[in-house]
Amino acid sequence: MLQIIYKAIWFVLPAYVANATPVMLGGGPPIDGGRKFWDGNRVLGNGKTIQGFVLGFLAGSVAGFIQIYFWLPYGDWIVAIFLPLGALFGDLFGSFVKRRLGLRRGKPLPVLDQLDFVLGALFLASVVVVPELEVIIILLVVTPFVHLGTNFIGFRFGVKSEPY
Repeated sequence: MLQIIYKAIWFVLPAYVANATPVMLGGGPPIDGGRKFWDGNRVLGNGKTIQGFVLGFLAGSVAGFIQIYFWLPYGDWIVAIFLPLGALFGDLFGSFVKRRLGLRRGKPLPVLDQLDFVLGALFLASVVVVPELEVIIILLVVTPFVHLGTNFIGFRFGVKSEPY
């Protein structure tokens, strides 16, 4: 079982890195430019920035390229690019949904908050490779705990304003 968990986390690591980087290195102008959607709410909000997206993509891709150097059984450099890119687009989609529901930045939406990025990563990476079903299941079970744990650590270190 531990071997499957390791395999799953190793596979999705570029997406995890891409998702965490904007929290620490983001900032600057928002991706949506402050625009509102037809419902009167912001398209994405101030938390989704160009700098965070670009740095998240770069950090996640570098993590993927490092994995390729050591061992990446699922593909090649395209996977190292698609996993972080999918994670970031999945996170943007989650933010878009939360704004449509009228939720402000930082307000929780359980399940979506924990899985949007990993589902986006798996979706985009599936163009190149689809991991084994057991890996996908492990990711869907483990990721919420990893996400909540890293958010709590970020909160304790003052990087995040909410512990979830």
